[in-house]
Amino acid sequence: MTTRVRGVILVGHGGIPKGCPPELVTKLKRLEAQRRAATLPPSSEEMELDTKIRHWPRTPETDPYQSGLEAVGTALRPHLNGDLFALAYNEFCTPTLEEAVEELIHKGATSITVLTTMFTPGGSHSEIEIPEILDQLRPKYPNVDLRYAWPFDLQLIAKALTEQLRRFSHAAF
Repeated sequence: MTTRVRGVILVGHGGIPKGCPPELVTKLKRLEAQRRAATLPPSSEEMELDTKIRHWPRTPETDPYQSGLEAVGTALRPHLNGDLFALAYNEFCTPTLEEAVEELIHKGATSITVLTTMFTPGGSHSEIEIPEILDQLRPKYPNVDLRYAWPFDLQLIAKALTEQLRRFSHAAF
């Protein structure tokens, strides 16, 4: 019997770093929209722009979103019982979900669960893109169990939001 090595990937949206020219993002988004409308694979120009933005220099001051997701990851990690851990971003930042999966597999993961910070239903990243990426990766890694811990139990989200509200309110709920 082989031992399963578990991994967890926390996926966040990703932010545009301060200092990144807005015209790069505008052009990337236009190319993405055209590609999706035509149901084509990404063009070399789109991939080049995506890579340029994802690798734009970042600091906590220029990309507070990245720093925030890293802080959530740091708080989550002690609860993972030693499981391998990685962060990933849907857009604008590295690593991608594909890169994070490959990183954990390289470290020996045979079972990977993907979490997202996007809790609410209706988002294209959480409902469409992440599942599509995992579906594309499964045939490439048939010996790795790739799971997506989504959708969230909205009652649990409501409880967490109620606790947050209590922290900032004098009224009893």
